[in-house]
Amino acid sequence: MSVLLVGISHRSAPVAVLEKVAITDDDRPKLIDRMLASSRISEAMIVSTCNRVEVYAVVDAFHGGLAEVGDLLSNHSGLAMPDLTRHAYVRYSEAAAEHLFAVASGLDSMVVGEQQVLSQIRSAYSSADAQQAVGRTLHELAQHALRVGKRVHSETGIDRAGASVVSVALERATTVLGPLTGKTAVVVGAGAMGGLAVAHLSRAGIGRIIVVNRTIDRARRLAATAGTHGVPATGYELSRLTEAMADADVVVSCTGAVGAVITLADTHNALADRDRTGQRPLVFCDLGLPRDVEHAVTGLPGVTVIDIETLQRDPAAGAAADDTAAARTIVADELAKYLAGQRMAEVTPTVAALRQRAAEVVEAELLRLDSRLPGLADPERDEVARTVRRVVDKLLHAPTVRVKQLATTPGGDSYAEALRELFELKPGAAQAVAAPMEITPPVPLGGLSGAGQQGRAGRDGEVVLADDFTPGHQDDEQEHSA
Repeated sequence: MSVLLVGISHRSAPVAVLEKVAITDDDRPKLIDRMLASSRISEAMIVSTCNRVEVYAVVDAFHGGLAEVGDLLSNHSGLAMPDLTRHAYVRYSEAAAEHLFAVASGLDSMVVGEQQVLSQIRSAYSSADAQQAVGRTLHELAQHALRVGKRVHSETGIDRAGASVVSVALERATTVLGPLTGKTAVVVGAGAMGGLAVAHLSRAGIGRIIVVNRTIDRARRLAATAGTHGVPATGYELSRLTEAMADADVVVSCTGAVGAVITLADTHNALADRDRTGQRPLVFCDLGLPRDVEHAVTGLPGVTVIDIETLQRDPAAGAAADDTAAARTIVADELAKYLAGQRMAEVTPTVAALRQRAAEVVEAELLRLDSRLPGLADPERDEVARTVRRVVDKLLHAPTVRVKQLATTPGGDSYAEALRELFELKPGAAQAVAAPMEITPPVPLGGLSGAGQQGRAGRDGEVVLADDFTPGHQDDEQEHSA
């Protein structure tokens, strides 16, 4: 059993495609249940953000697992398999682990180095774990990824600017509005991104914040956090959105809802309620996936929409080359440690099976001794038994210690296989731990190559769309909220 990743992100697909593939908090448990119903998938986790949908599944074989996950995403999104294939990327086993470590480090984010992705991976893991969809393999992978992300952020300056998709969007908004000091902001959505928006707005000296949410209690709780920063804030129900926008200079929206939350009609009504000229523009920071702001709003006079596509081109989303290089070094180091641990886990059942076999042989020989020397006194028999066991332990000690050491090296599974062959260990004796991380390079199945029509086969089972971490192929994340 190995980890298969099938993903679509802003690196590989336009926002219009991402909107179709987007997985909400309500969708996620249903899709995980469908995967677990398959005999080919034993564990599953879905990371879904404003710019990324990634399915991590522990599968019994690459081709069968890829077909299952591909069908799942195709049915969910309504995209035909060729269209899905064109934008999907696939990582398998070692490459899947490396990718998740890079994501957790912020290297694969649109705003390179942002830390919010750590909470999103943690949320994805917690959600899957609550469904009992996480076993040893995904547990160890996710927990190690979180440790990698924390190490990168603590040992490098990749996030020294404190940038996030929210901060970059608000910085763009100031190019239209000027300083935010004293202005009015509306935050639509009271989830993680909404909380981040309130924090950034408060630090920017915003004059007033209105939090709009479907659930009024959550809106009021988030508004109260702004009050702790000395910023007047109010919570509104979603039905009062037009009223809130009529007072706003900037609207930050990130709900994760399906369909537009801010419509053309709502915006028309808001603009009509208060005279707006070139001196009183309205800026929308649409950070939702699917998009929260109806596309037609972009064409209204005096209105500016800053969305994910706009932010992708923002130079503020980058990070210093030295910091990203240091982060990649940490990812490589942690990947080596993780893989060594996985290989060690693979050989452990074989060593246990070998010792069990030795114990069985010892007991069989002692029984034979009893039948041949029935008059042997108990003290003498006990001493013989201890001597035989000491001899066996000493004979096994060096090779078992050495095979564990060798197992941590690439190709180390061959030593465990040699033990199984030499001592005729039962094949099932070594299956208590997940399968090794070694890869047979995959072959496209059912049209889903993972790299689409322009893909190429990578190392260790990786199928990629483009070289990782290249400028213009950056991504970002969000935690869906409502």
